[in-house]
Amino acid sequence: MHTIEADYLVVGAGAMGMAFIDTLVSETEARVVVVDRQHAPGGHWTMAYPFVRLHQPSAFYGVNSLRLGGDSIDQVGWNHGLYELATAGEICAYYDHVMRRQFLPTGRVGYFPMSEYRGHYRGQGRFRTLAGVDYTVRVARRVVDATYMRVTVPAMRRPPYRVADGIDCVAPNDLPRLGAHRRYVIVGAGKTGIDTCLWLLSQGVDPDRLTWITPRDSWLLDRETMQPGTLFADKLKASFTAQLRAINDAASTEDLFARLEGAGVLLRIDPAIRPAMYRCATVTRLELEQLRRITDVVRLGHLRAIEADRMVLDGGAVTVGGDELFIDCTADGAEKRPATPIFDPGRITLQSVRGCQQIFSAALIAHVEAAYPDDAVKNELCVPLPHPDTDVDWLRLALADYTNQLRWFDDPELMSWLSAARLDLFGHLIGHLLPSAAAKPRVRDRILSIAKSVFATTATRLEQLMAAEAALAAP
Repeated sequence: MHTIEADYLVVGAGAMGMAFIDTLVSETEARVVVVDRQHAPGGHWTMAYPFVRLHQPSAFYGVNSLRLGGDSIDQVGWNHGLYELATAGEICAYYDHVMRRQFLPTGRVGYFPMSEYRGHYRGQGRFRTLAGVDYTVRVARRVVDATYMRVTVPAMRRPPYRVADGIDCVAPNDLPRLGAHRRYVIVGAGKTGIDTCLWLLSQGVDPDRLTWITPRDSWLLDRETMQPGTLFADKLKASFTAQLRAINDAASTEDLFARLEGAGVLLRIDPAIRPAMYRCATVTRLELEQLRRITDVVRLGHLRAIEADRMVLDGGAVTVGGDELFIDCTADGAEKRPATPIFDPGRITLQSVRGCQQIFSAALIAHVEAAYPDDAVKNELCVPLPHPDTDVDWLRLALADYTNQLRWFDDPELMSWLSAARLDLFGHLIGHLLPSAAAKPRVRDRILSIAKSVFATTATRLEQLMAAEAALAAP
């Protein structure tokens, strides 16, 4: 048994763990041991399907201290005219660079890949390496759980439905290595399902050869409204203003979604189907046009079994010909986990504190850990936001975002940190609206005062809409 000492033991070197370590190491002299079961840093990205890309600009991903990509604008493809989206390979190479060129040279980070964490007891963490060597870590401050969000991709587990012998059912990872099939059945309507449909279409597969099993239609975000830089500043401000106006003018939840769609804040694939799901997925208008080319969409609930001659779903069965390739896209990459306090004695549990921005959230949590002495204050600043799942969760997430932001507005030091945080999408919006405190302090204070008032009013209206929706849903 080997014993090592550290201030922090970070369990998981995925995207959240890396963002947390980066900020902690940048802002403190802490010693960190990071234990990870994967062979390289990056978490689920090390097992992602080869054609996956970020759904958000690279500018908002990675770690605060190092830019991901070159801030270039795509000139070809269905993301044409928008900022680049990193590939899985680029992301894995980026995280390897961060670990080996930034973290390890400090001499304050110990990295143990291919290791199994075995728990923590009375200030000591334990893990075992691939070589079978057991380690004890004497933790001076906290164990950081960077695995709580349970990010899962299809390659990590078997399909959750029965698959009869002789049926070709694969994860998206296998798709580029396989030959052509007469028909493709894409199982799942989340980000992975969207990616798979778009990849097949981009390869020239006729949309009539695709069947898309869609248990629930989803509201989608327009990626153009989530772009960095001055080029898109007006679009970003207009979209955010439209969102505030829609919330405050809406007479009901149904009316709110109609207004959000009318303003281009939310999109849907089939205009005739009212989405019941919201999972933060983004598309461009060009991608939306492509997805609408797929007409064989099965809306009979979740798939339960693939048999020799039929698919069995919640709402019935669909005949199959026996020569289909089924592509399992059902893994839950953004599971709706129960919220738990982020800061506990001896422990930090990484979670989102801004909707759909878990990487930024991890960096913010690290800053709060470094800059504030009291756990009660830390938890007040970092209220966790479980991932959304249903359409009504859009309201819950928006309310939590506004509430958290109102807390942050009252802390000048934190606002200063946020304005410089590369990973913060909302910070880019604030940066375009607020002059620096040094240049025009009175103007800045006046704008902040107006923003607080608008956010408070909007939060109150969201609470009213949610209460009305709950009353309608009550038996």
